[in-house]
Amino acid sequence: MFVLLESISLVLLFQFNSYQGSLWFTSANTVVSTIQGWESHVVAYMHLGAENRSLTERNVQLQLQLTELREQLREAGRAALPAVRLDTMRMLDARVINNSVAKKDNFITIDRGAKDGVRPEMGVVTGTGVVGIVSQVSSHASIVIPVLNSKCRISCRLRNSGYFGYLHWDGGSPVEALLNDIPRHAHLKKGDAVETSGYSSSFPEGIFVGRIKQVRNSSDGLSYEPVIALSADLANVRNVSVILGRK
Repeated sequence: MFVLLESISLVLLFQFNSYQGSLWFTSANTVVSTIQGWESHVVAYMHLGAENRSLTERNVQLQLQLTELREQLREAGRAALPAVRLDTMRMLDARVINNSVAKKDNFITIDRGAKDGVRPEMGVVTGTGVVGIVSQVSSHASIVIPVLNSKCRISCRLRNSGYFGYLHWDGGSPVEALLNDIPRHAHLKKGDAVETSGYSSSFPEGIFVGRIKQVRNSSDGLSYEPVIALSADLANVRNVSVILGRK
C-alpha cells in the first residue's frame, strides 16, 4: 500500500508541476538516449564483419574499373574511344580462420569451400591487394597458397610500361616480394606500381600488388629483379574475397 501511494504521489508531482515535470523529462531522455547509444554501438559492432567484407569487395571492384578506364584512355590516342564497358567480377566474401607468415611455405585457411562455389586455382584478394591462390578445397573451408609461399607464382606487370614478370617470395620479409624476368631494356624506377597482368585464370588484369621498393639485377645479370613492397598486409588480413569469375 505504501509503494502504491508513493507511486501515485510521484505521478501527480511530475504531472502537475512544470519544474519537476521538466526535470523528469530531461532525466528520462538522458537515460533513454544513453541506453540507445549503447544499443547502437552493440549493433554496429555486430555488423562490422559484414561491413568489412562489403568494403573489401567494393575496393576490388574500384580497382578493376580504374584499370579498364586507364586502358581505354591509353587507346584513345590511337583510336576512337570505345563505349565504356565496366565488367565486374563475381566475388565471394570469406573470413580468414588460420594464417601464418613466419614460415618458408605459409598457408591461409578461409571459411568458404566447395559448397560455396570455391574451386582450386581461384584468386583471393583483399581490399588493398592480392592475397594468393586457392590450392585445396573441402565442403566448407579452403586452403590458400598466399604470396608469402615459395611455390606461389603470380603473373604481374609494371603498370606504366606493361612489361610483365612473375611475383615470388624468397622467404625474407613478409611485406616484400620479388618480380622475376623483367627485361634489361625495360624502364622502371622506385615507386612504380605493379599489378596483375591478366595472363592467368586466377586474377583479372589490374589488381594492385604493390610498388617497386628497390631495383636490382637478377642473380645471372640477364634481367631485373625488383623488390616489391606488397600492398596487402598478409600478417593482419582478416576478410578476403575469392574471385569466382565474371558476371
